[in-house]
Amino acid sequence: PSRASLLTGLYAFNHRSIGNGTPLDARHLTLAQIARRHGMRPLLFGYSDTSIDPRSVPAGDPRLLTYEGVAPGFEPACMLLEDGEPWLEHLAERGYGRLTVDEVYATPLGAPALFAGEDSETAFLTDRFLDFLDRPGSDPWFAHLSYIKPHPPWVAAAPYNSMYERSGLPGPRRAPTIADEAARHPYLAWLLDQKFSGWMGRTFDRPAALDEAVVAELRAVYLGLVSELDHQLGRVLQALARTGLLERTLVLLTADHGEMLGDHWLLGKNGFWPEAFHVPLIVRHPTRQRPGHVVDAFSEHVDLMPTILGALGLPIPRQCDGHDLSEFLTGQNPANWRRAAVYEHDFRDLEHGRHRQLAGVDDNAACLVARRSADRLYVQFAGLEAGCWGEAAGGGRTPQTDPAVLLDEAQALLRHRLTKAERRLTGCLLTPEGVLGGYDPL
Repeated sequence: PSRASLLTGLYAFNHRSIGNGTPLDARHLTLAQIARRHGMRPLLFGYSDTSIDPRSVPAGDPRLLTYEGVAPGFEPACMLLEDGEPWLEHLAERGYGRLTVDEVYATPLGAPALFAGEDSETAFLTDRFLDFLDRPGSDPWFAHLSYIKPHPPWVAAAPYNSMYERSGLPGPRRAPTIADEAARHPYLAWLLDQKFSGWMGRTFDRPAALDEAVVAELRAVYLGLVSELDHQLGRVLQALARTGLLERTLVLLTADHGEMLGDHWLLGKNGFWPEAFHVPLIVRHPTRQRPGHVVDAFSEHVDLMPTILGALGLPIPRQCDGHDLSEFLTGQNPANWRRAAVYEHDFRDLEHGRHRQLAGVDDNAACLVARRSADRLYVQFAGLEAGCWGEAAGGGRTPQTDPAVLLDEAQALLRHRLTKAERRLTGCLLTPEGVLGGYDPL
């Protein structure tokens, strides 16, 4: 869902591609389609996980058999999907043998990968982009480098697997016991009881059952993978500088989701806590530079499409729910900027129906929306009671039960939904004098 928001500028409640495999409606324009209309060449390195609208292709189209589709408008430059090709072919050519993805990552937790750092997935994708930079052609282009890491399975090549001392890392942020955590909300009690055998390349009975040593190992390897990615992004920036492109290239770094890593006794990206949704955003503009400047204001995935189109000098379509962030790049604070971030999670499981274990939760009620402000998190469920927690000193989260506070938060979410509902034609009126207002072309 977050990738759909990144590429359309739409909140999930407007684009409705609410999970891997849920199609993206073909009427929603993507960043790549708009750029292509204006003479640019949008390139995809990695993956976009955009499931095709089944109404737009014949019934037997093979793209209907996978969630790993290409976002409309992109030219696949180097696809790197779950099957591991063409990276696995590269490993074979480098002398590692012809292996499957499972075999490549079948190493003990914390041990170095069987491949060297220069042959990792992250390095491989970087190399393919650098190959392109050596022969970019004459057309204006932009590239979406979509790295899988630090996504599981958490296996890092040396030296990244041992770069961080396990005992020196901060511990998870969580209640004293699993039972205490489960008591916070029925949804958490259900989530903490889920079993994930063979989950994400590892066999964990339940993430909540992991001991502290295993969690510390996972967190250390995760940070090692982040450091590896940082190194590879350095190679990208160096190549842009070497080719003279850095001073006329907009660079944005972000992620589609966070990772619980033992916080609240959870792993993965499920739940409603900010750890699964709060992601970095680093922007380097070729002309509006304030190196090291930190912005504390809330930004959202829906802001990236308007920001990129604005930097390209292209019109921002009415479909976009977000805002151009360019004023922040010059040290300005836009007037009436949002004071909270809103995010959603749809936890329906159409394959196995696990969400139906929760009383009162059918397929259409297996969803939540959260509003995170500077000092509070409010979560509204469709089929369960709402929850609200305040940020406490020392990093804890305390329940907020004041009815006035809950009403304020619920009304804030309702106002957000009302003002951000799809409006591509609501500002347009047909009159005898002609069309008033405006609209986006199809």
